Amino acid sequence: MGSFSIWHWLIVLVIVLLIFGTKKLRNIGSDLGGAVKGFKEGVKDDAPKIGDSADQGDRTIDVEVVKDKQKS
Repeated sequence: MGSFSIWHWLIVLVIVLLIFGTKKLRNIGSDLGGAVKGFKEGVKDDAPKIGDSADQGDRTIDVEVVKDKQKS
């Protein structure tokens, strides 16, 4: 009962094709593919900026934590 057989999926596919038509499904597929491609290019462009140590100059920042001694 938890999984569907191949016949269930084929019937669902036929119903979807009858409702939306192949042209509209093709347009949806190409739009989705373009969005995924744009997302991958955006991630690819940002990746070198995050781990690029040349921009940071291999410097160390030294900090000290000071507690406030005043009591309310």
